[in-house]
Amino acid sequence: MNPDPLRPPVEPMLAQARDTLPGPGALRGGLAMELKWDGYRVILFTPSRPGGPLLLQTRKGALVQDRFPDLVAAASQLPPGLVLDGELLALTGDGSMDFGALQRRAASGVPRTVQALAKAFPAYLVVFDILQIDGRPVLAEPYERRRTMLVSLFADQALTPPWTLCPSTRDPAVAREWLETWTRTPGIEGVVCKGLHQPYRLGARGWLKVRARETTEAVIGAITGTLGRPHLLVLGRYDSDGRLRHVGKTTVVSPAAARQLADQLTVAAPGAHPWEGARFSSGWGTSTVLDTTLVVPDRVAEVSVDTARDRGVWRHPVRLVRLRSDVPVQDVNTF
Repeated sequence: MNPDPLRPPVEPMLAQARDTLPGPGALRGGLAMELKWDGYRVILFTPSRPGGPLLLQTRKGALVQDRFPDLVAAASQLPPGLVLDGELLALTGDGSMDFGALQRRAASGVPRTVQALAKAFPAYLVVFDILQIDGRPVLAEPYERRRTMLVSLFADQALTPPWTLCPSTRDPAVAREWLETWTRTPGIEGVVCKGLHQPYRLGARGWLKVRARETTEAVIGAITGTLGRPHLLVLGRYDSDGRLRHVGKTTVVSPAAARQLADQLTVAAPGAHPWEGARFSSGWGTSTVLDTTLVVPDRVAEVSVDTARDRGVWRHPVRLVRLRSDVPVQDVNTF
């Protein structure tokens, strides 16, 4: 008896974060490694019969195909009864990936604006998994078999952009090269590792992901918690005009780091801080506002960051490495 065809919403399979590339025995049957993209995770459903609608589902289950008419127009390349998993990207005129442009495209609901954005920032879908083919779910098939199906799909249908096949390798040296050099390109975050024998488990964190990270400095402009026990740090960098610009926030600092910070930070006098009246969200794309205390921006934090940025702002929380009392504010990279 064949399983029922997949219909939205479908929970995508997820990944656990790792700091380093795992060994070959980390997942059952050996590893395949793919590039990790900095875009929007989506599940694509082609109609069960010609003429039906293409559906594009976000990770949270929303349908957004009306925001991406360029993908809908290209659906004629795809056979019916297909379900693909991938990362949605938007490109600028010079071919670089732009997360801010992708956000604007996903948020726009005005038809004229949707069409204008599609022309200015065309969408591409980097496909890395196949969940259904010819109306038949293939979730139980091992990754190795699903990857073969996906490669055959691209070859048999002669698929061209906006459909793009995600690179995959079993060579750890290639994955290290991706992690060390390819991630310098905006839009590429790291590497995802998948077990060759793994089935596709809906909603499970069965894969492993490694983001490229670097160590850098930023100015401490505000804190949450109290001066005696800072909870997290709100960070900034000065731009070329001498304005302190917000660049991100840290994860929760350790008790030992909090004690060190408490001896170094000073609450800013009313009206004396460049962020007076500013509000900072608790997470990227959320409306919840942090309860912050502004501090004199004369202390520098060394932080570990990944490559996901939008116009100079780190989109993911950064990790505090240490307080750099030996580094003056003016030596921090500019915004």
